[in-house]
Amino acid sequence: MNLRLAHISNIKNSTLQITGSKSETNRLLILQALYPDIKIENVSNSDDSQVMQKALTSNETVIDIHHAGTAMRFLTAYFAVKEGRETILTGSKRMKERPIQILVDALKQLGCEISYENQEGYPPIRIQGKKPVHKKVSLQANVSSQYISALMLIASSLPNGLEISLEGKITSIPYIKMTLSLLSDAGIDGSFKDNTITITPTRKVAPRNIVVESDWSSASYFYSLVALSDNASVTLGSYKKQSYQGDSSLAKIYNSLGVETTFGEHTITLKKISDSSYTLPNALDLSNAPDIAQTIAVTCFGLGMPCFLTGLHTLKIKETDRLEALKTEIEKLGGEVTITNDTLQLAAASSVKEGISVATYNDHRMAMAFAPLALCTSLEIEDANVVSKSYPDFWEDLRKLGFKIL
Repeated sequence: MNLRLAHISNIKNSTLQITGSKSETNRLLILQALYPDIKIENVSNSDDSQVMQKALTSNETVIDIHHAGTAMRFLTAYFAVKEGRETILTGSKRMKERPIQILVDALKQLGCEISYENQEGYPPIRIQGKKPVHKKVSLQANVSSQYISALMLIASSLPNGLEISLEGKITSIPYIKMTLSLLSDAGIDGSFKDNTITITPTRKVAPRNIVVESDWSSASYFYSLVALSDNASVTLGSYKKQSYQGDSSLAKIYNSLGVETTFGEHTITLKKISDSSYTLPNALDLSNAPDIAQTIAVTCFGLGMPCFLTGLHTLKIKETDRLEALKTEIEKLGGEVTITNDTLQLAAASSVKEGISVATYNDHRMAMAFAPLALCTSLEIEDANVVSKSYPDFWEDLRKLGFKIL
């Protein structure tokens, strides 16, 4: 389904409730499967979290996780230590092109039994669940943090816990810290010192309720909307100042793009700063928050300002090659973009072309990142339903802000 967005001059001041973070939800769902006394509140209503819940309660041998990359990684580790269970994990055409070998090799170091059904290093994979006896594993530190988090989440269920040695410079440290914090919330001890993560074996945890914070990645699109508006104010719930999510760096970044963030007890209010000047750093390093790169690039394009984003090497193995996709779609709209394997440079644009159809490449973040440009021009978003992967209510929430969506 394609949606046409009419050009609007401003958005309505509104209050919106954003679904729980799928990053937090999916970590907690694995922990809940290992420790059923854990109860979770404000669970994400995203496709990815629904896929995870269905997989964890399935008795089928073949489990299809479609486009859900987090589910593929976390479930690979989970089923690898599920003693006596044979599982084949598969997914969409794009999922079968996304590498899994680094995680598989790490699990094999522990004594797990995993084989490839088709192409070496890629899903689908066949897993023979067993309890590994080894307690140490090492892997490169500059890989997707989801590989590392997958190991951390199953670590406490192993007989001797787990020591993970990371070699080199670590990517996406906030996601590792998020996993460690959620383990602590669940009653599991762990530490992260220098390049070593240590998780203590835990047979049982005391009953507890854990509340999922709303998703900061989803909040990014409202930061973009306020930045591109004349004088808007939007309040979002439920958020906290001391967030586990690396994407909460949005508050500081968008202050440089004309958006002031005020924290309430469980909310954030985003307000356009009048007469603000835009002064992003010469090179904005997003290695700790790569999921907000698309939003920031499109915001800068809409504001007619240049930007240079670094630390983006993980974007090439997401739902699509996000760097190539950004370059293609921004240039269709009249921008000029230069990319490398881990950087994106945007030249200042004098205008945004009207009526352009933006391809989304089966990537929810492409659809949502480009939607705020309706404050600059009319445009069309192709395959708009793709937003259900992380934020099913996105288009309805935009309508509440006054968007004219056809």
